[in-house]
Amino acid sequence: MSRILVIGGYGGFGARLVRRLLGAGHEVLVAGRSLEKAAAFCAGLERAEPVGADRAGGIGMVMARHRPDLVIDAAGPFQASGYTVPEACIAMRIPYLDLADGRDFVSGIAVLDKAAKAAGVAVIAGASSVPALSGAVVRKLADGLERIDRVEMAISASNRASAGVSVAAAILSYVGRPVRLWRGKRWETAYGWQEMQREDFVTADGVLRGRLVAIADVPDHAIAPERLAGRPAVTFRAGTELDFQMLALWLMSWPVRWGWLSSLTRASRWLTPLYRMTLGFGGDRSAMHVTVRGGRTERRWTLIASDGDGPEIPVLAAELIAGDMLAGRVVPGARDAWDALTLERFEPLFARLAIGHEIVERQLPEPLYARLMGERFAKLPPMVRAMHESDEAVGEGVVERGTGPLAGLFAAMMGMPPSGRYPLHVAFAERDGSETWHRDFGGHRFRSVLSAKRGLAVERFGPLRFAFDLPSDGEGLRMAFRGWSLFGVPLPRFLGPRIAAREWQEDGRFRFEVDVAVPLVGRVIRYSGWLLPAGEAADPVPERRSA
Repeated sequence: MSRILVIGGYGGFGARLVRRLLGAGHEVLVAGRSLEKAAAFCAGLERAEPVGADRAGGIGMVMARHRPDLVIDAAGPFQASGYTVPEACIAMRIPYLDLADGRDFVSGIAVLDKAAKAAGVAVIAGASSVPALSGAVVRKLADGLERIDRVEMAISASNRASAGVSVAAAILSYVGRPVRLWRGKRWETAYGWQEMQREDFVTADGVLRGRLVAIADVPDHAIAPERLAGRPAVTFRAGTELDFQMLALWLMSWPVRWGWLSSLTRASRWLTPLYRMTLGFGGDRSAMHVTVRGGRTERRWTLIASDGDGPEIPVLAAELIAGDMLAGRVVPGARDAWDALTLERFEPLFARLAIGHEIVERQLPEPLYARLMGERFAKLPPMVRAMHESDEAVGEGVVERGTGPLAGLFAAMMGMPPSGRYPLHVAFAERDGSETWHRDFGGHRFRSVLSAKRGLAVERFGPLRFAFDLPSDGEGLRMAFRGWSLFGVPLPRFLGPRIAAREWQEDGRFRFEVDVAVPLVGRVIRYSGWLLPAGEAADPVPERRSA
């Protein structure tokens, strides 16, 4: 029988972990800032002993007095934490494990590797949904693929599963704050709780549709590009099930992004009580999915938890790794939990809960232009074809906006950036036969959605839709304007814009030029430049925290 010290042992996730450890036959020291709360939690639980201490003070004395066989930190939040507790564990030669999801904390734990090896103890950070479970899933999905182009992950928690103070503090720490993402073989800046989108979570046993998720900062953003062949783009999003909560946080993210507020961390004192007032709304189902794309193959793992079992998921990895550490199956050293487990290890634990999960593989459809052009697509220059077959591209673009208020209004409706020369990143995402083109001109982002209708390419910019034919030859292709609409209402063609757009290959690069003018207004926008598929562009080393 082992003795385990759990910091934050009566909290939302800590309490679940403690019960699991007790069920496995261990003795558990339940530590927290309030001895009274720890004692109330331990009442009636055999082999559970309350301790008044937390990682910010007194935990070292508790460790020295009780000499546990393992220390698990389940307190959180870890976004602004140092390594005081794992350092103390190394000094006392006690193995250490945590449920951290703080990006810098987890990805930087290797700074303690040399000391941990010298002491002969294992130090593992991130034994939770991310990066332990997410890492196991990604590695499973990536198995057999020559390279990985893109990894996308999303978690949507039921409203009743995310009321913890630590969870709220972790989210508020990065809402509106810069988030470094590896995209297009380079680091770029996104912002917490932005780039919001709806996701469907579908398994054979259940469906959750239209859940809003937004950018969250997690260790996987730093770890996955380094560990996977091809150094794929990695994006993680999270959210709660209620739209008004998501939209409220999205609105509050803007003052932080604009620099009016440093962060929303201090707002947790009044936001958390407001959040708890909504606990009567929503359901009891949480979901997670992980999508890996390599070439034309896409694999997606989806999990749906019912009956309020979603909050059990973040502690399953800690239960498994704790058993390995106590059995001596984890070698000494300090590292993250990305590689610690396989997906198969989780399956018996899922089976005991109201959790369904499955993996679905599909072959992606031919690119939109290939479907529209048929045999003519194969006759295009190689770089033009490659661009329409890729997921991401990088290069340089030049934007020239028209002058005058009407030109500015049209450009704004299309979401166009200001005039200037910019580094350019373009990402292509296929969904239900349509392609969303995300363009980033040096931080100025806009997107359009392309679809096929009656043999024409239809490109949507906000409420405006433009239909094109795609004449081509061996030199490249053009986009010939055939009609337009506003909010789906067809508009007279003679009032429509004059659009000259072409694509060609030059000096081994994909080149493009788009010129848009409007009658009586003149030029609205002209943008041009070059691109290379991300896999053929320069491949700098991903950032990491150094020791």
